[in-house]
Amino acid sequence: MPSPSPARTLVRRALLVSAGGAIGSAARLALALIVPEPAGIPLPVLIANVCGALLLGILAARLPASSEVRIFLGTGALGGFTTYSALAVGTAELWGQTPALAAGYAAGSVLLGLAAVVAGLRLGRGRRT
Repeated sequence: MPSPSPARTLVRRALLVSAGGAIGSAARLALALIVPEPAGIPLPVLIANVCGALLLGILAARLPASSEVRIFLGTGALGGFTTYSALAVGTAELWGQTPALAAGYAAGSVLLGLAAVVAGLRLGRGRRT
């Protein structure tokens, strides 16, 4: 069986990312609808970004970047689920109310995200003997 043309591969991958992104974005909206924002803190965005970082770490450890499953789940679904722009907007809005809390939220988001992706990479690789 001949390999698909580069154009066909590009279209297929774009469709995978689009489908995954729709699923991830819908999941983020669902999370925002069920998780409260105590004192204006954008908790749903923090949860989405940290969980997404963990799951992306696992995917990155287990699947090559060119894998269609990783493209669908990582770039598409987790790309739609996690969001830097919502983190930035939430932090800016929180800054208007309480700058110190906003700074802590932003720093905590980045640090928790890094810790989550490291944990995900370790989980994805499993034990090394």
